[in-house]
Amino acid sequence: MTYTVAVSGASGYAGGEILRLLAAHPDIEIRTVTAHSNAGQSLSDHQPHLRSLAHLTLQDTTPEILAGHDIVFLALPHGQSGQYTDALGDVPLVIDAGADHRLTSQDAWDAFYGGHFHEPWTYGVPELLVGDGKQRDRLRGATRIAAPGCNASTVSLSLAPGVAAGVIDPSDIVTVLAVGPSGAGKSLKPHLLGSEILGSANPYAVGGTHRHIPEIRQALEAARGPSKGSGTHTDSASTTGKGDGIRISFTPIIVPMARGILATSSAPIADGATDAEIRDAWQSAYGDETFVQLLPEGRFPRTADVLGANTALMGLAVDRAAGRVTVVTAVDNLVKGTAGAAVQSMNIALGLPEDRALTVNGVAP
Repeated sequence: MTYTVAVSGASGYAGGEILRLLAAHPDIEIRTVTAHSNAGQSLSDHQPHLRSLAHLTLQDTTPEILAGHDIVFLALPHGQSGQYTDALGDVPLVIDAGADHRLTSQDAWDAFYGGHFHEPWTYGVPELLVGDGKQRDRLRGATRIAAPGCNASTVSLSLAPGVAAGVIDPSDIVTVLAVGPSGAGKSLKPHLLGSEILGSANPYAVGGTHRHIPEIRQALEAARGPSKGSGTHTDSASTTGKGDGIRISFTPIIVPMARGILATSSAPIADGATDAEIRDAWQSAYGDETFVQLLPEGRFPRTADVLGANTALMGLAVDRAAGRVTVVTAVDNLVKGTAGAAVQSMNIALGLPEDRALTVNGVAP
């Protein structure tokens, strides 16, 4: 069966990456691409690397144009996709690459985003631990999928095994991320100009203000499950989805690379956890996964290793002197962080091979 697809926000980075992956998908026909201010222009004017799609013209982003397809991908700025999703009820599968349908807590939405709160959809991180299973199980047959925030899924995948196994204390998580500016979108912003970022590293959203923080807490709360405490603490887990007992110091830093995330995350070792138990938590979680891979002991990834791939590579260290576990994870923010996660989730929802049109191999040099 061939599925017809419309991609909104097709002139942007996320939309372009979704199109790049779908162009190689044997079960997909890309029929419609839409944009706002760029409507009426050729797709190749904005995505010149997508040669197989050069015949397409960007249309207006309206519910009427998006309707009538088997699958609609929304790659719009945060707060904009919700106005369309309500009008796409007859579309069998809708996948939102924005934040509008990620959060389960309206309080968290109000605090970090603001504006109208939309119902949460099935979260599009298949490998994420959820209680005694994985998010993959919830994606099978899903009709509405919320693709993840790239920083959020990277940190969540980094720490979820330790939280689920109870070998780390999630009340004192510290994560610092080196990120490429493509994660901020394609619109012109002075602080993202080449002359501003080349030769420099620039922190942003410091001090607990980054919008991906509640998404990480929500994911780690799901990994911990309703019956587990918080590492060395004895308080019971919350079922509110607000991540009670999970505290995160989150600091992203823009670095001069077009794409990529290198996340260094650490948390205290839980009382009594041995080195073998700690490593086994991650090995058990990801040992059979295709796209999330734990490197051998003593090895750590580079962002260059995952360029263009739907792969999250991670290295693990147990720092007994500091009493902490450190996980270093590399992803391509536009692939595994966004478009790859969306396409992988689509494959699962449709019952297709999960790796169809996706690769674990990066591009070098």
